[in-house]
Amino acid sequence: MTDSRLPLFPLGLVLLPGEPVPLHIFEPRYKEMVRVCLDADRPFGIVYASMSALAAVGCTARIRSVATRYDDGRLDIVAVGEERFRVVDVHRDRPYLTTDTAAVEDAEPPSEANARSRQRVVARHMKLLELAGEDVRPALYDEPYPLSFVVGRNAGLDLDDKQSLLAMDREEDRLTFLAEHLGRLLLRVREAKKISTLARGDGQSTGFPEPGGEG
Repeated sequence: MTDSRLPLFPLGLVLLPGEPVPLHIFEPRYKEMVRVCLDADRPFGIVYASMSALAAVGCTARIRSVATRYDDGRLDIVAVGEERFRVVDVHRDRPYLTTDTAAVEDAEPPSEANARSRQRVVARHMKLLELAGEDVRPALYDEPYPLSFVVGRNAGLDLDDKQSLLAMDREEDRLTFLAEHLGRLLLRVREAKKISTLARGDGQSTGFPEPGGEG
């Protein structure tokens, strides 16, 4: 394997830049891959493996810590997403896959439209967290990564949508995508809360009689 090749770890998940991911390493080929990455302090690539194929765009992951080393060689590690890459050629001359890569970079710098989209995404995401009973901390969004990737980690995206977000090459497109998704999700959450409240008998709904009224 040449140094330019990236060790590849196909998984049933999508990793975004800046996102931490805990991994249990138990297959011999990935134990070897992790050993190589730890010894050389180099990243490996996580790419979404769906039922049909490997995704074209993945994210490099650097091992932040080894949480547990087991006697049989298994490991629990925590890795963090760093940079997006495009899979060019996949090689099978090692126990694990490796790939030549091309960088995936945004096509244009942030604009005024981004600022408006940022406000909309942050407002909707904070409201969603509030409805879910989680702490709402503005500092959550102050990371050295594009806002879309920060919010995308905890936005209720399914794997295909999260992969689409990862592959988009404009922050404005990613923010628009998230704003629309969060808007739909908020409607569903609010409706679910309304139904839950009615089911507990805490509210009234047109069409239902008052207690003691005529049937």
